[in-house]
Amino acid sequence: MSKLPPKLENLGERTQLVHAGRNPHEQHGFVNTPIYRGSTVLFPTTDDLLNRRARFTYGTHGTPTTEALETAWTQISGAAGTVLAPSGLAAVTLALMAFLKAGDHLLMTDSVYRPTRIFCDGVLKKFGVETTYYDPLIGADIAGLLRPNTAVVFTEAPGSQSFEMQDIPAIAEVAHRHGAVVVMDNTWATPLFFPPHERGVDVAIEAGTKYLSGGSDFLLGLVSANERCFKTLRKTYDAFAMCPGPEDVFLGLRGLRTMALRLREHEKQALDMAKWLGTRPEVADVLHPALETHPGHAIWKRDFKGSSGLFSVVLKPCSDKALAAMLDDLALFGMGFSWGGFESLVVPFDCADYRTATEWAPGGHGLRFHIGLEDLDDLKRDLDQGFARLRDADSRAA
Repeated sequence: MSKLPPKLENLGERTQLVHAGRNPHEQHGFVNTPIYRGSTVLFPTTDDLLNRRARFTYGTHGTPTTEALETAWTQISGAAGTVLAPSGLAAVTLALMAFLKAGDHLLMTDSVYRPTRIFCDGVLKKFGVETTYYDPLIGADIAGLLRPNTAVVFTEAPGSQSFEMQDIPAIAEVAHRHGAVVVMDNTWATPLFFPPHERGVDVAIEAGTKYLSGGSDFLLGLVSANERCFKTLRKTYDAFAMCPGPEDVFLGLRGLRTMALRLREHEKQALDMAKWLGTRPEVADVLHPALETHPGHAIWKRDFKGSSGLFSVVLKPCSDKALAAMLDDLALFGMGFSWGGFESLVVPFDCADYRTATEWAPGGHGLRFHIGLEDLDDLKRDLDQGFARLRDADSRAA
C-alpha cells in the first residue's frame, strides 16, 4: 500500500473520508476514481511481463478502482493494508482461513454473527480446526481458555443481536502474550467509532454492505491488518482471488465520502428511539451499549467514539401471534436482514439455539432494530400503532 500523501496527514476524519484514495489529477480532473473492469493487463515488453514489472498485473490482483478503496480504508482504519471481499461473510472467512491451519484451535465469541458460527462448525471443522466458544464478557480471563495451539481469538463488539460488550484491549493483551492473532468483526462501529488497530486488534473485518453502502444496494467486505499480519492476509487473498465486483467497489468509494455524516445521524436517531422504547410498557429491556443502563456501557464509553443505528430490545412476554400482529402491518419499518441503509428495519430473533458457552433466556421476544433516516415522529407513530395491535391480539387471546 502506498503511504498516505503528506498533504492529507493529521487532517480530520471527515476531511480524510472526502479525499482519501483518490487523485483527480490522475484521472483527467474527474472527481471520482472511475470503474475499471477487466482481467487482462498488457505489458510493453517481454522483460516487463516475465518479471511482473507493472503497477497492475492481472484483474484478480487489483485495479485502480480497488486500490483506491483499499488505500482509503487503510488510512481511516490505521492499518498497514486492506483487502476487499465480495461480502462481509466472505471477509470473515478470508480472515479466518489466512491465520488458521489443520490442527489449530480457534477461540470464538459466543455472541458472534451466526453465519460466522456456521462456517466454523462446518468448513473449519472439516479442515481440522477446533473451535471453542467463549463468554463474550470473559475479558482477561480468556487466558484460561488459551491452548498451545490457539492461533486465533475472534471478537465482535457489540455482540450480534444480544449486544454484549467485549473488553477488546484486555483480550488482545492476553492473546498477544500467547502469540495468537486477534481478529474482530467491527461492522457495528466501523473504524470511525472504534479504531480497531489502536485497541490491539490485528485483523479487522467490516461489512461494507452496511454503513459504507448506506443504500442497501451492494455487497462488500473489507479486511484490514497491521504490519504483523498484512503480508499473510494479502498472500491468502491473492491465492483465493476473492474479488468484489467493480461496480460495488465504486459504490463503496462513493459511500465512503458521506459515511461519517450518515453514521452520526443514525447514532442520534437510534439513541432517541432506544430511549423512547425504554419508556414503553411493552418493552422489558433495551440492549444499546451507549445507554447508561446497559451492562457494558463503561466499556463502550472507554473504547468507542460513538454508536451506530443498530440495537435490540426484549419485549415483555407476549404470544407469537401478537408479535406477528405488531410486525406484519408496520408501514415504515421493513422486515429484512442486513442493516446500515437509509431505511428503518426490524427483525425478531431468538439466539438461544445457537449459544453454547452462554445462555440466552431473556423472558420475552427479541427485536433487532436498525433506525434509518426517516422522521422520528413518523417512526414512533408506526411503532405505537404496532404496539396497539400487539396488545389487542394478546387481549383477544386471553
